[in-house]
Amino acid sequence: MAVKIQTSSGLIEISNEVIATVVGGAATDVFGIVGMASKNQIKDNINEILRKENYARGVVVRQEENEISVDVYTIVSYGTKISEVSRNVQEKVKYNLESMLGVAANSVNIFVQGVRVLPD
Repeated sequence: MAVKIQTSSGLIEISNEVIATVVGGAATDVFGIVGMASKNQIKDNINEILRKENYARGVVVRQEENEISVDVYTIVSYGTKISEVSRNVQEKVKYNLESMLGVAANSVNIFVQGVRVLPD
């Protein structure tokens, strides 16, 4: 499935993979996020073997009517305030979707799947 935007010049179609990549890039830029948790272990393990960068890892995009809902599965850094980091991810994801793709997110759900202690 894809998001379709009708303009005066024609039709723009944005695939869910592109949306997931934008969301994953925005999420990993937020301070306190150390990684994305995988929802599809087999596919992501193959990508790691092939050394392919995958920002869409841990992102699920669902379409509802004319808007989209996004689920983001993250791993946060130990010692950060999880609620603040999650709120920052929500704001950055919504901003990037609207500014880069012109797509409004109905909801951005953050699922913290783990906490990682980083070496000093």
